[in-house]
Amino acid sequence: MKLDDIMTVAGAALEANTVRMNLAVSNIANAEVLAGNEAEAFKAKRAVFRTILESEVDKRRGEVSGGVRIQEVIEDTTSHTVSFDPNHPDANEEGYVYLSNVNAMNELVEMTAAARSFETNVEALNTAKQLMLRTVELLKK
Repeated sequence: MKLDDIMTVAGAALEANTVRMNLAVSNIANAEVLAGNEAEAFKAKRAVFRTILESEVDKRRGEVSGGVRIQEVIEDTTSHTVSFDPNHPDANEEGYVYLSNVNAMNELVEMTAAARSFETNVEALNTAKQLMLRTVELLKK
């Protein structure tokens, strides 16, 4: 793998982890949202990563094999908690409101994992940069 390919792979991973982090933040922001039925209740969003295989490389997008991209963003299918609150404006006919299916602790773990992955890819970029600079220095001699 060429050094510029390493930068491309690490850059794609940075983008993917940025999406992952933004989804976790959005989920936390919507953790307390209530709805009158399960269909309208906020559902946590999850990023599905996909490895870019050699046969799937799109040179126009600057991709190289071994990189990663977000394949899709899906909704978490975990069930919603129901609470009896007949005075709430969103309560249904029986007086129940549906809470989001966001678990704040899980989202904090997701954010921490995304941040660590982000840091790892920044280190990979820095190492590739140092190798390139060292190579240029050696070629000058």
